[in-house]
Amino acid sequence: MAFELILLCVGGLLIAAVLFFVFAYNGLITLRNRIDNAWSQIDVQLKLRYDLVPNLVETVKGYAKHEKELFTDVTKARAATAKADSISEKAKADNMLSNTLKSILAVAENYPALRANENFKMLQEELSGIENKIAYARQFYNDSVLSYNTQIATIPTNIVANMFGFKARDFFKTEGAERENVKVKF
Repeated sequence: MAFELILLCVGGLLIAAVLFFVFAYNGLITLRNRIDNAWSQIDVQLKLRYDLVPNLVETVKGYAKHEKELFTDVTKARAATAKADSISEKAKADNMLSNTLKSILAVAENYPALRANENFKMLQEELSGIENKIAYARQFYNDSVLSYNTQIATIPTNIVANMFGFKARDFFKTEGAERENVKVKF
């Protein structure tokens, strides 16, 4: 009778351990997939903005021909966005593009006819909507990274994470100059 009780307890502990590993592993996979999905959502919004920028630039160019340097900066920022591979490179390129787009919108303030132009208004509204979606997607991505990184660092799921090679993910963040206000000079 005592042997059967011990065997039952050991069996129960073994089943509990296996269930813990299965649930911990599946939870980590779910969090990792959520991060990948969140990154894909950022990518989708960045692509939309990337496609919208040339239309916005061409509309503004017609009114602000002497702002050549600004348009060159936008083109460079857009090219950097297309070439970026890692999360940190994409974040840096994205922030550079955001800053140059803010400059374009600031230029528009000096051209009343441009602000009244329906195409410009529509593009500006689209860009504003995309920027809001990008901000939301970044926040969701960072929230997902936070949950995932917390899970792989805390006991007891860190045991499963270490066993199966789960690694911490990078947050999407702005650096240095990207945090400063955009200065537009004429």
